[in-house]
Amino acid sequence: MYYSLLEIFSIGVGPSSSHTVGPMRAAKRYIDNVRAKGLFEKIAHLETTLYGSLALTGEGHGTIKAIVYGFMGLEAEAIDPEKPYVVAVARDKILHLGQEKAIDFDLDKDIVFEKETFLPEHSNGMRFKAFDADGNLLLEEVYFSVGGGTIARSDEINRRVEREPYKIPYDFSSCDELMKLCHKYKMEISDLVWANEVAIHGQKKVNEHLEKIHRIMQASIERGMKATGILPGGMNMPRKAHEIYMRLEEKFRNNDYDPLLMVDWINLWGFAVAEENASGGQIVTAPTMGSAGVMPAVIRYYERFAVHKSGFTPQEGVKKFFLTASGICSLYRSNASISGAEVGCQGEVGVACSMAAAGLTAAMGGTNKQIENAAEIAMEHNLGLTCDPIGGLVQVPCIERNAMGAVKAVNSARIAMKGDGTHIVSLDSVIKTMYDTGNDMNHKYKETSLGGLAVNVC
Repeated sequence: MYYSLLEIFSIGVGPSSSHTVGPMRAAKRYIDNVRAKGLFEKIAHLETTLYGSLALTGEGHGTIKAIVYGFMGLEAEAIDPEKPYVVAVARDKILHLGQEKAIDFDLDKDIVFEKETFLPEHSNGMRFKAFDADGNLLLEEVYFSVGGGTIARSDEINRRVEREPYKIPYDFSSCDELMKLCHKYKMEISDLVWANEVAIHGQKKVNEHLEKIHRIMQASIERGMKATGILPGGMNMPRKAHEIYMRLEEKFRNNDYDPLLMVDWINLWGFAVAEENASGGQIVTAPTMGSAGVMPAVIRYYERFAVHKSGFTPQEGVKKFFLTASGICSLYRSNASISGAEVGCQGEVGVACSMAAAGLTAAMGGTNKQIENAAEIAMEHNLGLTCDPIGGLVQVPCIERNAMGAVKAVNSARIAMKGDGTHIVSLDSVIKTMYDTGNDMNHKYKETSLGGLAVNVC
């Protein structure tokens, strides 16, 4: 199934698209459904139960505040993370449903964490129940956050999405199909994705979204480079991006030549966005928030350092970058997963690395075969990457992992561009391998903080 650029690159607040944006959207959709059934005014009590990964790492990943935001009817793209919504609810034990109806709501009692229970459909499960003043159940629904902020109700989970397939001119569900379409119609991957997006949303909306996500990505880099202090969550993790930035600026002023200086800048930009995400700042899912630093870092590398020999402007290159990366992500979402709770971090930073490598190759004027090769190389060397956040926070090893993913994406693109696109392992094969590896992976290493670094670091 084809996934649109507008759902792949969505906007929200950190630190986790599957644990923050997804639950926020699910809670809001649930309240909207209660309203649609004419039951909104009867609500006197709400109960939320979180299962599996959401229960195990939800507190550190911001799931509690996300549920509150959703019940209040707030949108992920428009929320102001500086406003103390949750502080007021915790203090007053009053929740304003849809910002209209006040009900009693105790964060400690009305959001239940079932850490031992994993619903069979997906690791990120949540159950919502609404009751009237007499304790009668009004509506019960179960939702799953399946990655990148996408949600599916229990009756939709087998379809993985909450919509019917798009009506597009060039439908594909595998890289082999994508390549055959490009060959048949003599198109680049970016051109084919552009045609699909225009068919779905119209040219104006697509261009506006491309400009918006590029602007927000770059703004998150700038904020991250300037910010100082300790990241929230209790780990007392100091921000590093500002210090790295100041050292690089000093090197520049002193003409201190370093042949690997470019790598330092890529690391900086990856750190900057990942730290902004960890602090709950406004971020673009790419494809998730936990991996949101990879693509912005590689795009800025392209704009600042890449040698442009492709015949089009850097602005055109960025557009090709996004469109190509979107097409590659659609393949992962159709045939595997971008959820760390389902397949480990190979589905988050690994997919982001693969997307960025493909996008950079396209922006540099690479052929479709070289683009596939770059995407395949990037994922091949992220296979088996676990998701084991210390303290259930999107900080260690997540922040450094974004920087490493960005550098690896650049290297993958460079390797692919040095060849003619011929490669032994197809992208379809590596995507299947990633998914198989994720299914075989012990649940301790899939965003539960029950294994790996999460338990071995004191």
